[in-house]
Amino acid sequence: MVNSRIPLIAGNWKMNKDHLQAIAFVQKLAWGLKDANHKFAEVEVAVFPPFTDLRSVQNLVDADKLEIVYGAQDVSAHDSGAYTGEISGVFLKLLGARYALVGHSERRQYHGEDDEVCANKVQASLRNSLVPMLCVGETEEELEEFGPSAVPVRQLQAALANVPRDAEIVIAYEPVWAIGTGKIATDEQAEQVCAALRESLRASHGDDFADRTRILYGGSVKGGSISGLMRQPNIDGALVGGASLDVAEFTTIARFKQHVI
Repeated sequence: MVNSRIPLIAGNWKMNKDHLQAIAFVQKLAWGLKDANHKFAEVEVAVFPPFTDLRSVQNLVDADKLEIVYGAQDVSAHDSGAYTGEISGVFLKLLGARYALVGHSERRQYHGEDDEVCANKVQASLRNSLVPMLCVGETEEELEEFGPSAVPVRQLQAALANVPRDAEIVIAYEPVWAIGTGKIATDEQAEQVCAALRESLRASHGDDFADRTRILYGGSVKGGSISGLMRQPNIDGALVGGASLDVAEFTTIARFKQHVI
């Protein structure tokens, strides 16, 4: 099958940038991509600001008719109720969000989110017409004990157990040992795990689901490393962390097609 998946470059800002900084950043990103004649139909570009920035980003995107899309860094498993501090998918959809991150390694590590919680958040996203971007990955200890792909595949299977075959999801493979450490999986290592994830999707949800689902790599992605990753047949983009806070660097990553032969 010819790969018809549209690459996706997504920037996770984590707990950085207030709403004024978010406006300035998205404006600069839009200008930089426009100046470079970026074609969003060929490479989708998304940002994941903090919750407090989303309304400001929505206003800017709507007013200037920008093609940049955005998502939330987390979503509650509940749509409403006595859940202090949580953010409903209902609210996020009304703010124009397209995506919701689910199961980021920092949520799993610092907030104890297990596979059951992630599965519920995937369902909450779909229920509210958000595309869940499910993050999976292994620590260095898990890599040594179980080998490559075992933990990410297990996390994937658990989170998608009740997801229908016509749903749209995005998978982000983020080796925990490569996040914020400066360590980078080789292109071949990243491809090996992403290929295993796609085969898991094929086994559980069929060929069509597996062939159209985008799988991103996230782990200290930089402008200098993106081209090699994007040459791999099962890697459809990147979930960018620290480099997404630098507008020039993130623009370079989004323009990876200029460097991939």
